[in-house]
Amino acid sequence: MTHDAAGQWRIVTLDPGHFHAALIQKEALADLAPQAYVYAPLGPDLSAHLNRIAGFNARKDKPTHWTTRIYAGADYWERLLAEKPGDLVVLSGRNKGKIDRIDQLARLGLHVLGDKPWIIEPEDLPKLEAALAHAKQKNVAVFDGMTQRYEISCILQKELVNAPGVYGSQLPGTLDEPGVYMESVHFLLKLVAGAPNLRPAWFFDIRQQGEGLTDVGTHLVDLVQWTLSPGKPVDYRKDIEVVRGSRWPTLLTLAQYQRVTGVPAFPDYLAEVKPDGLHYFCNNRVEYKLRGTHVRLDVKWDYEAAPGTSDTELAIFRGSLARVDVRQGKAENFKPEVFVVPNRAEDKAKVGAALQAKLAALGGEWPGLGMEDRGAEFHVTIPETFRIGHEAHFAILTGKFLEYAKTPAATPDWETPYMLAKYYVTTQGVAQARKSGSGKPTD
Repeated sequence: MTHDAAGQWRIVTLDPGHFHAALIQKEALADLAPQAYVYAPLGPDLSAHLNRIAGFNARKDKPTHWTTRIYAGADYWERLLAEKPGDLVVLSGRNKGKIDRIDQLARLGLHVLGDKPWIIEPEDLPKLEAALAHAKQKNVAVFDGMTQRYEISCILQKELVNAPGVYGSQLPGTLDEPGVYMESVHFLLKLVAGAPNLRPAWFFDIRQQGEGLTDVGTHLVDLVQWTLSPGKPVDYRKDIEVVRGSRWPTLLTLAQYQRVTGVPAFPDYLAEVKPDGLHYFCNNRVEYKLRGTHVRLDVKWDYEAAPGTSDTELAIFRGSLARVDVRQGKAENFKPEVFVVPNRAEDKAKVGAALQAKLAALGGEWPGLGMEDRGAEFHVTIPETFRIGHEAHFAILTGKFLEYAKTPAATPDWETPYMLAKYYVTTQGVAQARKSGSGKPTD
């Protein structure tokens, strides 16, 4: 391996088309060499990436000290394969064809930290299986970075769902009232210091980016199995049944597209452009069963948040004693909060006592957790020190990945089947939605 003289790992970033690539380098970790490499075509994606790294170096609070060697040319991929200047390859950008590159990198003996999603079409699932098999053969770590696993509200929801005194047993639910429901609402236009944070023109091509479920929906599917089957493999062939999928577009006028991309006209490759604008198929619903438990996931994108609002999340797990919710909406000031809702008034005292005991048991790792009695439900109070935010999760993710890279055999045996199950659900859900031609659900 090409460690530097100090024994540190060298990062190589490949074609950074998404800001997540830069977030891997937001913090200086002791195991990472300050010399980094970038191989990419010359263009705005590369410029944006380099500007973000420069910003990390220039900040006053804990600046980084990256130096970057850049190869910018049409043959960037071939040059990376020939030169292999580092140990860890980071991919975050166009999703079409990503799995082919991951597979080739693994077969060359390189570790890969690839941003989600790795595949966006069902026919690529065998390629994912092959890439994971090649990584095992070459004894390298490949990881798709499920950052939501490091969000405190998700951690607490998992802990409480797996506390029988609080939750009881998982209810299987029905199609109309599933045992697990999640909703994620994002916005295409994000303002930073009053100016639009521009998205690449190709972001709106579902053949390159994927639809909502195959992109951000990967996090939701991962959280379901991570919560319901902690530390236990999920076999997508036996344990999962995708029941149905739905898809519907968000309409972007030309003026809106110009504002969010900075591009003057719709590119020719956007096949969904109609006289009234771009019909961007970024919204999906999937309904499936995980070992008999009905799961419904809604992934939605609107153009722009109303003033004073932001992205929202909702996750509801239904147990025989209580529901455990994570809510991130207006009532929560758009901050994820955890709630336990007893199913029956006569169980409230029992559930409350079990909740108090569970939070006390978690106090060793998460000191300061508390609870508020709000009548029909309990609110779990979380110290602000644990609310580190999405970007900070990437440092934790990178540290975990480096552990696996040092000792690939230490990667939990459930990670590979988790990944296969996750991408089976996302790609099959979109495939069923396209086949059915269904529109926006009415409920």
